[in-house]
Amino acid sequence: MIPLTLLSSLPLLFLLLSPPTSAQYDADSSGYKLQTPPLTTDWTEKVGTDPWVEYPRPQQVREQWQSLNGIWRYQKANSSEDIGIVPRNVGQDWGRAVMVPSCIESGLSGLQVDIKDNEFSWFQTKFDVPSEWKDQSLLINFGAVDYEATVFVNGKNATTHKGGFTRFDAEISSLVEYGQENEISVFVHDPTDSEEFVVPVGKQTRDPSHIFYTPCSGIWQSVFIEPVPKTYILRIDLSGDMDGVGTINVHTSDSSEQSVKLSISDSEGTAYETNENTETSFNFTLPNVRLWSPDSPTLYNVTVTMGDDVVDTYMGFRSIASGVVSGIMRPLLNGEFIFAFGTLDQGYWPDGLYTPPSYEALKFDLQFLKEMGFNMVRKHIKVETDLFYRACDELGLLVIQDMPSTTARKDFRPNQEQQAQFVTELRELVNLHKSFPSIFTWVIYNEGWGQPEDGPEVKHAPMVKDLDPTRLVDATSGWNDHRAGDYSDNHHYPDPQCGIESVAPPSGKYDAARIGIQGEFGGLSYNVSIDHLWNVPKAIAEMNQTYEIDETLEEWNTRSRDLLGMLESQVTNYACSGAVWTQTVDVEGEINGLMTYDRRMERVDKAIWKEAIQNIFSAATDRGAGSGSGSGGNATKTSEDGPSSSSAKAQSNVATSGLSTNETRKNSRGSQIKLDVNVGALLGLGGILLNL
Repeated sequence: MIPLTLLSSLPLLFLLLSPPTSAQYDADSSGYKLQTPPLTTDWTEKVGTDPWVEYPRPQQVREQWQSLNGIWRYQKANSSEDIGIVPRNVGQDWGRAVMVPSCIESGLSGLQVDIKDNEFSWFQTKFDVPSEWKDQSLLINFGAVDYEATVFVNGKNATTHKGGFTRFDAEISSLVEYGQENEISVFVHDPTDSEEFVVPVGKQTRDPSHIFYTPCSGIWQSVFIEPVPKTYILRIDLSGDMDGVGTINVHTSDSSEQSVKLSISDSEGTAYETNENTETSFNFTLPNVRLWSPDSPTLYNVTVTMGDDVVDTYMGFRSIASGVVSGIMRPLLNGEFIFAFGTLDQGYWPDGLYTPPSYEALKFDLQFLKEMGFNMVRKHIKVETDLFYRACDELGLLVIQDMPSTTARKDFRPNQEQQAQFVTELRELVNLHKSFPSIFTWVIYNEGWGQPEDGPEVKHAPMVKDLDPTRLVDATSGWNDHRAGDYSDNHHYPDPQCGIESVAPPSGKYDAARIGIQGEFGGLSYNVSIDHLWNVPKAIAEMNQTYEIDETLEEWNTRSRDLLGMLESQVTNYACSGAVWTQTVDVEGEINGLMTYDRRMERVDKAIWKEAIQNIFSAATDRGAGSGSGSGGNATKTSEDGPSSSSAKAQSNVATSGLSTNETRKNSRGSQIKLDVNVGALLGLGGILLNL
């Protein structure tokens, strides 16, 4: 028997903590200097030498930690053989000053290296480890390093990691000196545009042109150290559904069975507590649960305690599925048709490239989208810092998350080994991000980039569903569709062709067995002054490749209103269930953003756009959707002529998270758990007993 006990009120947890500082190179004497990029933002000069002070991993927060962000040293390497040749002896300074985190090609890095001379690099910093941490294990954590990183601590190999978009760590307690200065050196190999090494790169290229951009190499997300017990919490997987059914899996560092205490608190501090062990899943029902949705992004704080390891995290309760509404396959959020409408968001910055200048800057884009009335963002061919997804969770923005593609060059298709590495990184992407409630859909391939001709997504889509049965899967966004996954996804510029039979190639016809979505459209441009442009001659010369360039801002907004009106009509008359407008901001020579690349100018006439967006959501509501911005509003209609009531739910054919009453499923170890939920009353909130 696992009791879920009501506790007294607890204060809300604040997950973004100010880090203590660790010993790095002194900023004033390091020689670091911000390089002037081709375009700046309002945050460029504010970055300073103590960047990204927020706790980097909001779903696994520990009280004790030290940031290693700041000024490091950089030295160019010439080949993979240089990994055996450390530039200086341990303890000696070497190379040039570089900001971490940053892309070495960016102005914020202090280097702005030649993009054709960035394949091999060394990075180094020095740090102290507090003496009081001596009897514990010690982890060093990297948010992301592009692409292959080999980490040395005091000259000894600590770990190697492949993949430029996912976090990794290493246990280094045996390699450090406590209470003394230590050294980290990192050898990085970034094979962008390599025929020999075909790896996930997204839109990076050493020959930027129009829709492909400057590459990012090096340590581009935060680095920190933290003490942990000898056996510690490795990862926590959390999911909760619309019925308040939650499932939490605690993964340990040595896969041993450990006793774990779990407590959950709501926004008023009311907490529930239960105990289990890591051999089984925590399966529970939260009474009177408040659901997560775009118009009500409710989050619950969770504390997991395993011995001396205390980790704070959070979760949202919502169900994502596909189901038939009035004869049309629709995406469902909390049992209702949700029309997801947002922008293509590529996550590029003129001063930092892949690395936003600050958390404030990162949130600026998302807050702009929310204020415009969008309820979704498609994170395109890039994976962000975990803090991006935390912000979407808090703001109530659904996320369509792309897997970064290998190169779009058809002559550089991955071989069998490289395809296996792509799948490994896809699995990492899903496993490390599936607990963020805002993520709505996983995208495997975009427009055939890096997609083998034999259609491997037919196997990949079920694999992703096995890893995360609580999300939808868009196997092929755009074209090269082999009818896998949940979506029939069309790309067309500038006008939409959403959920209709007659489409222009290379997109395929709408498949009525799946959800019809306009994965990309729009892309309209209005040229601006050089003050807002990526001032690189090739980028300027190629701006005319944008899908449509309007002569005046008034014309741009009128044309945008026309295209949004077309989408509204397709929602009204066809099987259109969602859409993605290209794009949030300009990126280098692609000048079709709602804002300019520097975020200093908005093209949108907000009154026109907000009205058009609301009209689209209203059209979806007339076709059986919930409210335009989330899960509330009209209930899902069960038939074209049938009633609409708050209890009527669409027929779902995709499993949602959690365990229902008296249902038997396998836990994470494969053994069988039988749940019998007994709901009583306790202080008006309900007392829950989960009987095994």
